[in-house]
Amino acid sequence: MKDFALDYRDHYPAVLRWLSHMVDFFLALAGFAIVTLVFCNASLRGFAGFDLAWSLEVTSFLLLWSTFIGCAAAIARGAHMRVTEIVENLLPVHLQRVLSIGIDVIITCLLISLIYTGYNISIHTWAQKTTVLYWPVGLLYASMPVGMLLTLIFHLFNMVFDIRNPVVPHSTHSDGGEALQ
Repeated sequence: MKDFALDYRDHYPAVLRWLSHMVDFFLALAGFAIVTLVFCNASLRGFAGFDLAWSLEVTSFLLLWSTFIGCAAAIARGAHMRVTEIVENLLPVHLQRVLSIGIDVIITCLLISLIYTGYNISIHTWAQKTTVLYWPVGLLYASMPVGMLLTLIFHLFNMVFDIRNPVVPHSTHSDGGEALQ
């Protein structure tokens, strides 16, 4: 197991690197749009005494989509938190690897469950419309299965990469871990 962030993107094949760049581009664009909409709406409310009702719906859509797609970006960077001190001090390295693989399998199952559940929620709410823009509510909920599918794609590659390239834990090396030779 490792307690440092391994940016997996350098090891991705071209298609996954492209997908990761598209995820990053979407997140940057969505973040800019959220900040702009919130600033403009707050300014209008403060200076002109009214706000743009549609901006609240757009902002909520962008926030939710950014949250779930941001999960995929974090997985691609190896940036999700792991607390490994207890495991490193109690288990030998070979059992740490087995535990790490087990955790990766559990995460895979959880992601598949979230994709399935999110898809069902999205389908069942697609006919409902939002109040101002009349967008399908299911589009809002579609952020979960789409984000979790992207996360699953990156997670599966990362899991295979970790199995093929084991790492000596931080407690053995002071530089944050080294690949076993």
